[in-house]
Amino acid sequence: MKESSMSKLCSLKEAIAQNVHDGDCVYAAGFTHLIPFAAGHEIIRQGRKDLTLARATPDLIYDQMVAAGCAKKVIYSYIGNPGVGSLRIIRSALETGRLEFEEYSHFGMISRLQAGASGLPFMPMNQTAATDLERANPQYKRVTDPYSGREVVVVPALTPDVAIIHVQRCDERGNAHIWGILGEQKEAAFAAKRVILTAEEIVPEEIIRSDPNRTLIPEFVVSAVCHVPYCSHPSYTQGYYDRDNAFYLEWDKISETPESVQAWLQEWVYGVADRDEYWQKLGSETHQRLSVPPLYAAPVNYGEY
Repeated sequence: MKESSMSKLCSLKEAIAQNVHDGDCVYAAGFTHLIPFAAGHEIIRQGRKDLTLARATPDLIYDQMVAAGCAKKVIYSYIGNPGVGSLRIIRSALETGRLEFEEYSHFGMISRLQAGASGLPFMPMNQTAATDLERANPQYKRVTDPYSGREVVVVPALTPDVAIIHVQRCDERGNAHIWGILGEQKEAAFAAKRVILTAEEIVPEEIIRSDPNRTLIPEFVVSAVCHVPYCSHPSYTQGYYDRDNAFYLEWDKISETPESVQAWLQEWVYGVADRDEYWQKLGSETHQRLSVPPLYAAPVNYGEY
């Protein structure tokens, strides 16, 4: 595709180098699918340090980044290897005090992003049964509702230095389509100071304009656009490839010892140049196992105007 004068296309290596700095707060968005593992691996390769890693559900991506020594703190609402158990590396780092943390409910975490996206200093929430979180996390506060006089819980805005968001497709300016399960991508993009988009496909602008309601991320919040097929593995991207459940089970075993974790990082992160080399290294058997047949939604008629 010929790049236009407004193109933000660059390599993932360039995007990370220009937008992720030591000490930054990084938000890798996505829920269940569209998790930007390739970007996490590139951050590891570039040796970023002292990051605050924010994410509602950290998943394996943050376990790997903590293992590589990238993080000083995690901000989250759930930590675990989905369907398997604990994230062993993060849990050990938290229990031994090597990693700072802030824990929220899911709604509290998303409320923080909503406040950041709205340019507000905090977001009020109704009181919940999760009062232990208030005792454990001093960022939870209570204020008086000036209209009813009752107490409401508030959480501070979260404004990451950079949000990394994986999408199915976008144009070269950063207008992006997402479908399937939606997470906090839109809120993270609008809350962050800089946004890196990774995409399975870079498509012409007319494809994006053909279905405007599917455009969750607009170009004016995007800093860099990167074509990164298979970015989400071992997670999945709806309509492109399946979740690698076998790897989630395998990571539970790998993460049992520091030696096996470092061996995995050496082979699968430091030992490959980029996501394309990583995907080719996985091999055709894995490619076939994760392939998905097409299942198209019914077409939408926007009408002539």
